[in-house]
Amino acid sequence: MKKILLAMSTLLGILSCGNQKTEIERSQFTHEELMLAVAPKSHSIKKIGILVYDGVNSLDVFGPRYVLGQIMGVDMILIALKSGNVKTVKGVEFVPNTTISQVDSLDILVVPGGFKGTLEVAYNPEVQEWIRKVDKTTTYTASVCTGGWILGSTGLLKGKRATTNWYDAEKMLAKYGAEFSNERFTNDGKYWTSAGVTAGMDMSLALLAEIAGRSYAQGVMLDMEYDPTPPFEGGSPESTPSEILQFMTLMYKAGIDPVLTRMENGKTHIVD
Repeated sequence: MKKILLAMSTLLGILSCGNQKTEIERSQFTHEELMLAVAPKSHSIKKIGILVYDGVNSLDVFGPRYVLGQIMGVDMILIALKSGNVKTVKGVEFVPNTTISQVDSLDILVVPGGFKGTLEVAYNPEVQEWIRKVDKTTTYTASVCTGGWILGSTGLLKGKRATTNWYDAEKMLAKYGAEFSNERFTNDGKYWTSAGVTAGMDMSLALLAEIAGRSYAQGVMLDMEYDPTPPFEGGSPESTPSEILQFMTLMYKAGIDPVLTRMENGKTHIVD
């Protein structure tokens, strides 16, 4: 999709050529005033990378990719652990742009989550070392959902407020020396973390507003028609009926705990 600013400029140019007064003209805003209202702030963000791996959640990746990809002049890349296609937790395959061995610096790094595959990556010393190296160059480092487990495993969230997927969230973040904020998304210094899956889009919109300005981010929200209205209450531990919460907790426990135990008993360890 073309960047929203270019699209709006083209649209306003077409509208200004018509003989019949349009709704925009009747509002008495000039072309220049409208452009100034939505124009992004100047920024230094040029390169954004999203870490991808087998078992990643597709929406954790492509939600932030869509939102942050609207930053003017940015190069957005998907960075895999190794060459070849990546397969998501639901079996969707896609082609990354490059690998961690080819990337030494970024302006923004996003670490998405998944399920079992995420834990395996969180105990991968090569990935931990790469994230710490790239983090030295970033303006912002972010995680989505259980991607906070990967980011936390590097030691970079120690002493920080952070959030992550709801399952054992406080315990998982305490493991990495972070304080669980229990928020949809949290910003502590250069670090941005989000709760599960869809919260990554909320975080990305807030980050977009910080980089390019609130008005520009609102233009992107309208372009996305991002105005969630769930058909019923739910979606968080607090708003979900207790029997459903208990069932989902048991399901997560059955899938995650055996992998966590295996990784804890292995040769690689979380960074102190």
